[in-house]
Amino acid sequence: MASRVVVVTDSTAVLPAELAAAAGIEVVALPVVIAGETHCDGEPGTAPADIVAALMGKKDVSTSRPSPASLLELYSRLADDGASAVLAVHVTGEMSGTVESARLAARTSPIPVVTVDTRAVGPCLGLAALAGVHALAAGASADAAAEAVMARANATTSYFYVDTLEFLRRGGRVGAASALLGSALAVKPLLAIDDGRVVVKEKVRTSTRALARLEELALEAAGEGAAEVVVAHLAAPERAEALADSLSTRLGEQLAVPVRVAELGAALGAHVGPGMVAAVVAPALA
Repeated sequence: MASRVVVVTDSTAVLPAELAAAAGIEVVALPVVIAGETHCDGEPGTAPADIVAALMGKKDVSTSRPSPASLLELYSRLADDGASAVLAVHVTGEMSGTVESARLAARTSPIPVVTVDTRAVGPCLGLAALAGVHALAAGASADAAAEAVMARANATTSYFYVDTLEFLRRGGRVGAASALLGSALAVKPLLAIDDGRVVVKEKVRTSTRALARLEELALEAAGEGAAEVVVAHLAAPERAEALADSLSTRLGEQLAVPVRVAELGAALGAHVGPGMVAAVVAPALA
């Protein structure tokens, strides 16, 4: 009987349900705690509008990692369904304990589990998980597919703009951007994910300039090769669509697939706040 390795990722990957299903990716919903009540990302009450209302209403919003027991239950179900192994592709361990839960669950899993700390978050994570699926479809082993996951994660660039650093500060995800907190009212930072941490890429004075610069940085990241681009946002559809349209026009035939626009779920939205826009650029899958 042929082996079947299943890719598992988490809801910070910002993968549309239909895309994940078509690729055969299992998505673990991260817990989100709103005003003391725990929900799973994607459940009723965790829609983007819900998380924005909670944040703007100054309710306590936090996120948590899935329990090792819940992941073990998933691995066992996959084994019962005929999977021979799992490739667990998760959000950076600098921001979440999800990959640690996966490692703990792997110890007693009925099938082998190869865990990958991608040092990534958001669409970069989703694109990396898709690289794992692509490698497996080409006949790679789980270990080789894990290498393909990391190769794409490392080759992907993630830039994002936030209206305020307040929500990153509340969630303890500000990292190297913390030096900006004192001048947050006077600066509009362009941020990046570098080795699993939020860092400052550039500082500009207005949101208009920040979004224009975000576009230029995305174009620079694309270089001259075939690329895949995701524009993500929270409660900023006009900004996101405008950026996606412009990148689509300027990149043209470089795009391996149309630019995808995605709104963040609660697990990520809780940490960036409304108005956030991201441009994520990856090399196209060969």
